[in-house]
Amino acid sequence: MTATKTKTVTHNGLALDWAAGHGPITGALSATTGAYAVATVGTLAHMPPSWALAVGTVGALGHTALGLRQKLAARTISARAASWLLGSGWTTWALATGPLTWTALGSLAVIGVGMGAAARSVGLYEEARELEALAAVERQVARELSADRRAIAAEWVDRVQRVCGITLRIVAVEMWPTNTGFTIDAELPSGGTTYDRIARENARLSADARLPHGCTAAASPGIDQGRVLIDVTTVNVLAAEVPYPSDYSPLSVHTGVPWGYRTNAEEILAYLREQCALVVGPTGSGKTNMVHVILAGFARATDMLTWVIDLNAGSAGLPWIRPALEPTGDGQQVIRPGIDWLASTHEEALKMLDAALRIGLYRKRAYQDLMAKANTDLLPVSHAIPQIMLVIDEGAEILVSNDPETKKLAKKILEVIRMLRAMGIRTVLTALGATGSVLGNMLIRREAKTRVALTGGATEGMDLSKLFPGGNGLRIEQAPHKGTGFMGTPESPAALFGTWRILPNQIRDIVHATSDRHPYLDAISAKAAGPDYARRWDADRTAWITEHEHTDTEPGTRDPAMGRGPSGGGLNLSAHRAAPVAPAGADEDALAEQFRREIDAQFATAPDPIEAPPTRPGLNLSAHREEDNAARQAALTLLIAAGPEGTGASAIARGLDRYGTTRQTVVGWLKTWADEGEAVRIGAGTKTRYVHHTHAREHTSDDPDED
Repeated sequence: MTATKTKTVTHNGLALDWAAGHGPITGALSATTGAYAVATVGTLAHMPPSWALAVGTVGALGHTALGLRQKLAARTISARAASWLLGSGWTTWALATGPLTWTALGSLAVIGVGMGAAARSVGLYEEARELEALAAVERQVARELSADRRAIAAEWVDRVQRVCGITLRIVAVEMWPTNTGFTIDAELPSGGTTYDRIARENARLSADARLPHGCTAAASPGIDQGRVLIDVTTVNVLAAEVPYPSDYSPLSVHTGVPWGYRTNAEEILAYLREQCALVVGPTGSGKTNMVHVILAGFARATDMLTWVIDLNAGSAGLPWIRPALEPTGDGQQVIRPGIDWLASTHEEALKMLDAALRIGLYRKRAYQDLMAKANTDLLPVSHAIPQIMLVIDEGAEILVSNDPETKKLAKKILEVIRMLRAMGIRTVLTALGATGSVLGNMLIRREAKTRVALTGGATEGMDLSKLFPGGNGLRIEQAPHKGTGFMGTPESPAALFGTWRILPNQIRDIVHATSDRHPYLDAISAKAAGPDYARRWDADRTAWITEHEHTDTEPGTRDPAMGRGPSGGGLNLSAHRAAPVAPAGADEDALAEQFRREIDAQFATAPDPIEAPPTRPGLNLSAHREEDNAARQAALTLLIAAGPEGTGASAIARGLDRYGTTRQTVVGWLKTWADEGEAVRIGAGTKTRYVHHTHAREHTSDDPDED
């Protein structure tokens, strides 16, 4: 296809658009000059005067017919016909008497002014007619809508009077774009009547209106305390299973994360920059699915890192890790897990919570200048400094447990909730029921302002009045379907809602789609988190993810190094490595060592705690690195852990035995770090040691000898 190029011509003088239509002035000027030219040329050529009159008559008749076809106003048709007749009449007279007289020129000028004025007048009239016609159509539509709305208003005035004993004055009735209901905006009667007198009777109003099951008439505050909004749902949108939206566009903690949809089909957002959240749901209510919906929203965010604690074998977080364990072909995108850390045991959960506390307390000191510059007492959360969201499955039960080990977790969870709001560390707890024992902690009730109750029709252990104090008219029978219940936030009062259905295949798609979007933990926080965070993907801490039995369909098809199935079925990280795969008869220690080396080399951890995040997003799984990143990372961790006393190349090399790293390699790293300012060299000769720059601000060394 050949593209047509338009050449723009710039004129220095007046630019004339010869394709444009005539206005009142140019039209009159064109008509009068044309008549004068015809009269002058016709006089010289001895043209019969009657010809000009005949032409004008034909023109008048033609424009009359065209005006009738276009349904123009009578005055417009008359003005056009008169213009033709006057012009042709003057031309006929000029041909007979001569056009080169002051009388002829003057009369032509008068005719031109008259034509222009008439054209302007009828043009305005036609515009007014067109606007009036459009307005008439709009008034007709408004009358039809108003008739329906007036009927609704009158019906609900009577209903509220009958059920609640209150006489309302309806201000407006807004029909929902989804055609699933409407909202009534009404003024309350004088005398101190409040909206909650209607809210308490939501169930009775719904029954009086004969609304379908799952539909409600819910009253909420209006624009001021003398107004009330009544949302009336006429279609039960919660009955059908709705898949999670396929739009995986970026989200932010500042703009809210979608957790579900209201009965009017609008998304409901959770704003968790300063709030914690509590999700309650008995077995079979869709709570696990809700957790995955929450994790999906966090994975889409560009300024949030998700840490998950699930003491039930880590099942809540495993689907978000497995896509990163699947083998990828050469040149394909490296996939990072959908969550940043997963704890399935008390020991790992304690490490995670301790790391969170260290991060929060260190951020308070390290980011004082940044907060002062931003003139805020809240840490400015962004992609560079992400918020950490701790999702703790059945965390509310942990808080009330009497088990000694679990009590340690409960204490640290409460410390995180109480101390780290301003520093961008918040929690999402789940629970099996809304009972007094679960909701008895005042800290939970005060901080968890975003609350969800998935009922699934279950009534045992679901006291909505405890979870939503002041939530009038909430009844479990209104949400009998799995994945439905009630959700309340500071921005949106507690009301019916439903959550989307998300399946493992879609979780995998989300992990792949958002892999390059996840932020890295900022250097200051990574430093505070220490080795517990840096080594969270070590083989000895993640072996439980892949340690499970496989039934082989054919003997001899298992990868002895990975303990996984045939090609494409496991975490094959040795495809491009020089280390040979252990034979099938190798002992278990050798296999474990081989597996640990490969895991460490590929899931090396987050970026170096004190270095800027790598420019390439994603877990660094490259098989062709020039040096072993895992060993280098471990060496840097040992250097940091050595503290102000520092350490030497030999000591670090001994700590890297399992990587097979030589002392000469460590010496090269230390020299590089010293040249880059990452480490400070102290002493000389056999007493040489290196101290990380965060522990030694004033040490210097000039002696190049090594120990």
